[in-house]
Amino acid sequence: MFLFSKDEDSPRLKQLRTLSLFSTLSPRELKTVDGLLHERSFLQDEVIFDQGEEGQALYIIESGKVLICRQGRTTDGKITELGPGRLFGELALLDNSPRAAQARAAENCTLAVLFRADFLSLLETHAVIASKISLQLARHIGQRLRETVTAPGSQSE
Repeated sequence: MFLFSKDEDSPRLKQLRTLSLFSTLSPRELKTVDGLLHERSFLQDEVIFDQGEEGQALYIIESGKVLICRQGRTTDGKITELGPGRLFGELALLDNSPRAAQARAAENCTLAVLFRADFLSLLETHAVIASKISLQLARHIGQRLRETVTAPGSQSE
């Protein structure tokens, strides 16, 4: 597989190193993943994905802010607002079930996108890298589930 030569200290590589999802990867493995990421820009109020549509990618916020909303949740539907270094849409790497919420640019933003097809290809070509990411993804999803269950107003109270 041909890797584009990117500066080892590029801003995106620095940001990727700080994410728990990629924390167990070596610098070389991280560069492999970086080569699979697609950069996308969105204008303020532009929809990144809609609630109910098939999930196809995980998103990492490089700059700007993203609003996560759910229809019927509250008046404005806001669940949370995420900033640089945060990721969302991670369940799309595991299955193609419908999105549980909408993601919309709260301000102009730039995102690094990992499509499920590229992740599945990574599973075939670099199984060790994909397994490290999968384990971290499971931990991340587990943490989100614990936060949801223990949040004020959750069904468990």
